[in-house]
Amino acid sequence: MTSKQNNYPPARLAWSMWGLGAALYLIGFYQRVAPAVMTGELMKDFAIGAAGLGNLSAFYFYSYVAMQTPTGILADRLGPRRLLGMGALVAGIGGLIFGLAPTMAWAGLGRLLIGGSVAVAFVGMLKLASHWFAPRQFALATGMALFCGIIGAVFAGVPLRLLVNTVGWRPVMTVSGFITLAVAVAIWWFVRDDPVEKGYQSYSPTITGETSQYSIIAGIKKIFRYRNTWLLCLIPGGVVGCILTFSGLWGVPFLTTHYGLEPAKAAALNSAMLVAWAVGGPLCGGLSDRIGLRKPLYVVCNIALVGAWAVIIFVPSLPLPLLTGLLLFAGLASGGMIIGFAFIKESVPADLGGTASGILNMGVMTGPMILQPAIGLILDSQWHGELLNGIKIYSFGAYRFGFSLMLAWAVLSAVLVLFTKETYCQQMN
Repeated sequence: MTSKQNNYPPARLAWSMWGLGAALYLIGFYQRVAPAVMTGELMKDFAIGAAGLGNLSAFYFYSYVAMQTPTGILADRLGPRRLLGMGALVAGIGGLIFGLAPTMAWAGLGRLLIGGSVAVAFVGMLKLASHWFAPRQFALATGMALFCGIIGAVFAGVPLRLLVNTVGWRPVMTVSGFITLAVAVAIWWFVRDDPVEKGYQSYSPTITGETSQYSIIAGIKKIFRYRNTWLLCLIPGGVVGCILTFSGLWGVPFLTTHYGLEPAKAAALNSAMLVAWAVGGPLCGGLSDRIGLRKPLYVVCNIALVGAWAVIIFVPSLPLPLLTGLLLFAGLASGGMIIGFAFIKESVPADLGGTASGILNMGVMTGPMILQPAIGLILDSQWHGELLNGIKIYSFGAYRFGFSLMLAWAVLSAVLVLFTKETYCQQMN
């Protein structure tokens, strides 16, 4: 006779638990790329140029990156429910501050709070997945996490642009803050760290107190004893740095200025690229699980996206269908970065999986954190004094110079993947 306690949780319940964490991740992605369709409004309201806009957008990434290591450690020690609930609460407050900001300093504070708080979402989701899903579903769940995030980015594309046109950016961002507060309440009410709390069997391996023996510093030191940790943390910065620097900030002004697209159409093309990224995530994660290998598929994806970005950056006046195809291809290939999360989880002891995921996610967001303001500085340095409706206009050569930073990091990422050690989809003991 089999009792309820000897059964794993039903899929509907597992995905519901995971789904509320995904809601916060969706909101985080929405906030991450929202400035891309509000560049003109933000530059006017706060009287800033490209460098100032890049820095304002990057405030999100400054705190996001800073929170990744403590988030992973806290996920291991305190559990995802409290992290996700408090993260949503602070993100809601940050959203309100940003929407109501009277000055650049207040806007930066709002972005800082949003970035630092939604930083818990991805690692929290991974921690929930490790408890609520079978190990064979982990890479798929990671890919679906990216898919949910991209849905948020899509909302921050054409829908956000149309709402901004209708009511202005401040009311829209203020309402977004209130929605985030509602998600905080739902997480605290419903989410549980482990199926055991609902009377089901957990998928997480039983840890016999080993984690508690590590200090924070000792845990980090142990993770970085493994070669894959170093490599896998550096690689995604180039992949995600390209797609989030382009679609998350500079893509819309580039496409409107040099391809003559209306802002809504440029936002739609950016959103389509992000959707391709969302599709690529679960495809790559699921295929990697199926073939039982991590490294080969990761190599192919990185080489493919380098080729696509090289053409986009260095060839001017591409036919719009070709440009669209290249952007979609680059987005699809970028989905390969999802493999890195399963890769690093398997490359370290199971009890340090949350910490490893947090450190990897720090590497992921280092790319856009550095590239967004750096490209803004380059654009301002290459500005020739052209204005349109009070907004600075930058030449194709200026964008090519700035975007070359993205390509250089992507090339480095493709090279570093070659030096990773295959795990064969087996967890290190």
